[in-house]
Amino acid sequence: MTQHNISAECAEKEHTQSAHKHDSGSCCHNHEGSCEHCHEHNHEHGHDHGHDHSHGGEVKEELIKLIPAAILFAVSLILDEASIFSIVICLLAYIIVGFETLKEAAVELIKYKSIGECFLMGIASIGAIAIGEYREAAAVMLFYSVGELLEGIASARSRKSITALLDLKPDTVNVVRSGKTIKLSPDEVAVGETITVSAGERIALDGEIISGQTDVDNSALTGESLPISLGVGDKVYGGSINLSGTVLIRTDKVYSQSSGAKILELVENAQEKKAKTERFISRFARVYTLVVVILSLAVAFIPPIFMGFTQTFSQWLYRGLVVLVASCPCALVISVPLTFFAGVGCASKKGILIKGTGCIEQLSRVETVAFDKTGTLTKGTLRVDEVFGSEDTLRLCAICERQSSHPIARAVMSAYEQGFGELTETAESITEKSGKGIVALINGKTVLCGNKSLLSENGIENLPDADGKTAVYLGCGSEFLGYITLSDEVRADSYDTVNELKRLGVEKTVMLTGDSAAAAKMIADTVGVDTYKHSLSPSQKVDELSKLIDDTKNTTVYIGDGINDSPVIALADVGFAMGGLGSDAAIESADVVILDDNIAKLPLALRISKKTTKIAMQNIAFALLAKLVIVILGIAGMSGMWLAVFADVGVTILAIINSLRAFYFKR
Repeated sequence: MTQHNISAECAEKEHTQSAHKHDSGSCCHNHEGSCEHCHEHNHEHGHDHGHDHSHGGEVKEELIKLIPAAILFAVSLILDEASIFSIVICLLAYIIVGFETLKEAAVELIKYKSIGECFLMGIASIGAIAIGEYREAAAVMLFYSVGELLEGIASARSRKSITALLDLKPDTVNVVRSGKTIKLSPDEVAVGETITVSAGERIALDGEIISGQTDVDNSALTGESLPISLGVGDKVYGGSINLSGTVLIRTDKVYSQSSGAKILELVENAQEKKAKTERFISRFARVYTLVVVILSLAVAFIPPIFMGFTQTFSQWLYRGLVVLVASCPCALVISVPLTFFAGVGCASKKGILIKGTGCIEQLSRVETVAFDKTGTLTKGTLRVDEVFGSEDTLRLCAICERQSSHPIARAVMSAYEQGFGELTETAESITEKSGKGIVALINGKTVLCGNKSLLSENGIENLPDADGKTAVYLGCGSEFLGYITLSDEVRADSYDTVNELKRLGVEKTVMLTGDSAAAAKMIADTVGVDTYKHSLSPSQKVDELSKLIDDTKNTTVYIGDGINDSPVIALADVGFAMGGLGSDAAIESADVVILDDNIAKLPLALRISKKTTKIAMQNIAFALLAKLVIVILGIAGMSGMWLAVFADVGVTILAIINSLRAFYFKR
C-alpha cells in the first residue's frame, strides 16, 4: 500500500556500557531494517507505490483514475455480466486503476525478490480474471485503490496533526543588517547577528535579549503553558513564541544548533530507533506474507485434487484468492509504527523528548527507577547556611570554587559576593578531585576544599558533622580551617512523583548521591524512596546502577541533570535528563529529555508509554482476529472478494484511527 514514512532503517547507537543493557528491546540497540512491503520505507530498495497522498495534487491524480474507473464499473453492473461489452468495460476499469499496482508487483518480484501487498493484489485479481470473474477482478482493484487513497489521506493527516505541533521553524526571520531590517530564512542567519521579533511571532534562533521586554511561551518546547517574563540579558530559545512586546535578540547559535531545530530533528528521527514490537512486526510480515501465499495455493489446489478437477476447481481457486486478499498484512506494518510515532509526538507536546520509539516500549515496563539527588529530587539551588571557622574560610573556599559550575560552587560564590562584593583573588593552580573536591595553590600554600574524604586523604581527621546538611570542609596542609554548611530545597512534587511511580507498578526506587549519609537520609525520608546510596563518586554511581540493572528483570531508569551524570544516564536502560532546554549535554547523553525542571513528567512519560504500547497491542490483536475470521469464512465459501478487501483496507483504516489515540493524553 501507500508509503507513510513511519519506519526507517537506522544505525545502532552504542552506549559504552552496553554490556549492561537487557535484551528487552532496548531503545538504543539492535535495530533491524524495515519490512520489504510496498507500504514500508524500503530505503534499501528505493521503490514505492508512488501514491503519497499527503498533497492535494497527488490526491487529484488518484481521483482522475478512480472516477472514470468507477463509472465504467457502475455501467458494467447494469449489463449482462456474461456479455462481451461488460467484460471489456470491466477489463478497462481494471487496467485504469490496477496498472500501477501490477507494475509495482512486477518490480517487487523481479528486481527486489520480495513479495508485498501489491503482488498479493495482482495475483488475486489476475486469478479472478482467469476463472472468468471479470467483475470481481475490477472490484478488487477499484476498492483496493479507493481504500488506499483513504488510507493515505488518513495517515497523512495523522502525521500532519503530529508534526504541526512540532512546527518550530518560522519561514522567515527579520534580521537587522547595516541599520536595515531584512527578511531571511533562519538558515541564513549567522551567530552574533541581531534579529527582531514582534509580538505573536515565533522566535527562530537561540539568543539573548539585548533590547525590550516581553512574555515568552515555551510550551512547544517544554510543555509548560504559563508564559515567562523576560528582559534584557535573558536567554531565549528557538521555537518559543513572543507573546507581547517587540524585542531585539543577539543570536548565539545558528538555526541547525538551536533548541527548536534539535528537538524537531530528534522527534522526526525518533521513529528510526524502533521498538521491539515494530521490529517483530517487520520480521513477522516477511514470513507472514510467504505463509499467506502458500495457504492460498493450498486452498486453491488441494481440495480439487481430492475432489477431482471438475467444476469445483474454479470455486476453490476463488476461495484461495479471497484468502490472499484478506490476509494482506498492511494493517500491522502501518498502524503499529504509527502508534509508537504518535506516542513520541504526544510526549513531545508535553515537553518530554523521547529519542526513539523503542524507549516508549521500554518505559511501559519499568521496574526500577534510580534518582540523582541534587537538581533532580531537590531544586539544586543550594544556599550557604552557616560558616564555621576563621574569617578567611568563606574567602578561601570562594577562591577554590570560582572556576567551577557546580551548584555548591555557585552557592559559595553567591554568598561571598553578597557579603564582600566581587572576588578579585585567584589561585595559582586548581586541581579538581572527582567526587571529592578541589586542591588549590593559593599564595604558595596548598588549600583543600571539599568533602571529608578529601581532607582525610591528606591527614586531617575528626571533622565535625554537618547535621544532615551538605558541607564543604576547608584545610591547609594538615591543618583544619573550618567548614561551610549548605542546604537544598526539596522539590514540591518529588514526594508525589515517587508515590505515583509506585502506583504505576515501579517496584523499587533508589536515590544515588555523592552527598553525606546524613544529608542523603534526610532527603530520602522526605521524598519516600525505598533505599539510597550516599557518598558516591561518579564511578561509584556507575557501579551501583550496574548492580541495579543486573538485579532487575525489566527496565531500569536513571534520572539526573544530564551534565554531571552523563555516564550513569548513558548506562541505564532508559536514561532521563532533567532541564534539557538549551543543554547540548542533556540532549546528547539521555534517551529521554524532560525539557523543563518538572520531575512530575517522569510518571507522565510512563503513563504515555503504557497507553501507547497498549494501543499497539490492540491494533495487532484486532488486525489478526479480523483477518482470521474473514479467512475462515473465505475458505468456507462464505466470504467474497469485497469482504476480503474490507479485511485489508478497512481494517487498516480502523487501526490507523485507533493509533491516533496515542497522540492525545489528557492526564
